[in-house]
Amino acid sequence: MATLQAIKYSRGKLQVLDQLRLPHENHYDDITTSEEAFDCIKSMRVRGAPAIAIVAALAHAVELVNGSSSAATSPEETIAHIDSRLDYLKESRPTAVDLSNAITLLKLAARAARVEGLAHPEAKEAILNAYIAAAENILAKDLLSNMSIGSYGAVWLQQQYNATPARKISVLTHCNTGSLATSGHGTALGIIRTLHARGLLEHAYCTETRPYNQGSRLTSFELVFEGIPATLITDSMAGALFNLHRERMNIGAVIVGADRVVRNGDTANKIGTYQLAVLARHHGVKFIVAAPTTSIDLETLTGAGIKIEERKAEELTQISGAVVNADGTIDPTKTARVAIADQRINVWNPAFDVTPHDLIDAIVTEKGAVVKGADGRFDFSQVMPERWDAIVGGQS
Repeated sequence: MATLQAIKYSRGKLQVLDQLRLPHENHYDDITTSEEAFDCIKSMRVRGAPAIAIVAALAHAVELVNGSSSAATSPEETIAHIDSRLDYLKESRPTAVDLSNAITLLKLAARAARVEGLAHPEAKEAILNAYIAAAENILAKDLLSNMSIGSYGAVWLQQQYNATPARKISVLTHCNTGSLATSGHGTALGIIRTLHARGLLEHAYCTETRPYNQGSRLTSFELVFEGIPATLITDSMAGALFNLHRERMNIGAVIVGADRVVRNGDTANKIGTYQLAVLARHHGVKFIVAAPTTSIDLETLTGAGIKIEERKAEELTQISGAVVNADGTIDPTKTARVAIADQRINVWNPAFDVTPHDLIDAIVTEKGAVVKGADGRFDFSQVMPERWDAIVGGQS
């Protein structure tokens, strides 16, 4: 089966699917500079923590292949050029930690390639090649990571409910965490895909995810594309859905992604995640965060330290989309932007909220499912021992 591809890359060329045009039109933007990548990320033509990091890393790789560092005349100037472009890209979406983690990795790769005493042209080439290889490795590793998350998450849920093809479970997901948010397969949606592939999924429910409708525009599109039995609901219907699950809906879990997981397990994700966690706990529904270790921030102790991005008011008071003709057909070549609220109303529009760790049952990484210890907190030392020792060990 063909799969959705949000990012197309070959050395020196990067194309990114414009997700603002989905689900009615597939259009790829050519990204040749860091400025174009910044705009693509900031405008949310690409979104999802892993995809943001990949696009930023590869955009600068494309720049370097095409000669953006030509003015650098020493290894120090080459590294300074790389640093300045990465620091610029870091500001495109501040909440998602994958981006800052990728930037740290890329800076280290460039520095590690510097060889003392090597003549300038060869030294510069070594640094550039090291950066490009590291950026391309971020892309390659993400897909493998997503497949592992899907498998570990499906196994954990199967164990919780003794699920079998004859005794399936249903799940609810929020926002978009599939192939469109990653290099492929997805994180939270990757778990749902794996459950479906193993014959363990009864039904998937997805929220529309206000205010930017990433659930209705993107997740529903992916679920239909993959042939997964699914139903779209508004964000305000989740409580009613959970209330019905005891009778007939068989909702086993809420599965969400993460833009940042801090050391104690508090998780920043798309606005509306926190209320789903509260509702899930009240109704006895498991709440799972699917997050690669690149989304885990060990330096920030609790969710209080997470910077929450706020979006412009128009994303809540206006909406745009393809025009629906009188006969019900859709014409993707005709779009319209309409007001859905009084334009004079004050608006508070945070892009994310923080779910406290005590409302989360498991955080599924590519290294396995992490559950809370006796102290009620998550311990990530086993799934990321080197980073844990370097950051947490040094503070003890």
